[in-house]
Amino acid sequence: MEPMQIAMIVALIISVVIHEMAHGYAANWMGDPTARLAGRLSPNPLVHLDPLMSVIVPALLVISGSPILFGAAKPVPYNPYNFTNQKWGEAIVAVAGPASNIAIAAIFAVIIRLSDVLSLSATFIQLSFMVIILNIFLAFFNLVPIPPLDGSKILPRFLPFGLRMHYDRFRNVLEQNPGLGFLIVIVFFFYFLSAPLYSLTLDLANLMVGGF
Repeated sequence: MEPMQIAMIVALIISVVIHEMAHGYAANWMGDPTARLAGRLSPNPLVHLDPLMSVIVPALLVISGSPILFGAAKPVPYNPYNFTNQKWGEAIVAVAGPASNIAIAAIFAVIIRLSDVLSLSATFIQLSFMVIILNIFLAFFNLVPIPPLDGSKILPRFLPFGLRMHYDRFRNVLEQNPGLGFLIVIVFFFYFLSAPLYSLTLDLANLMVGGF
């Protein structure tokens, strides 16, 4: 495995860990200590990694030579009934994860924009740009409203009551069968979402770094 591939896998692990920690901190801030009590506010990757989505899927993407690298960690546990804001609490917790990925992308975009001042090597700049792409893609991917992705907890807040009830039943079925949920996500991603999400990711990444 090439050094750049190893670096990107490390970047993916760090990114998904920060993503899940953001969910946990947001839930704790909203009044629910479940993630904190479960030890999920820790930066230790071992408490967050999921064998399928954190290891097997990324490894298969690297081995297959896919231009896209993505993955996920174990979802952070939370109890929405503890939230101080019952209307928006779950959506706020959900959006915290993708927001953390956009924040990581923004930090590395600033680093690239300051590359001349910082005298950064071309290799580091290339790696930084790939980290930006990775994190923007993770944010967009997680905002897709298919359970158990974060978007499935944000979308209901914007639906009419009747439609929200139907959607919540669909969401509950998949959340009680996470293997089925991830299978649907993976199939839907590879057949429908990968190309448009990747194109959108590249456009935003180039915009952030000023056409690098």
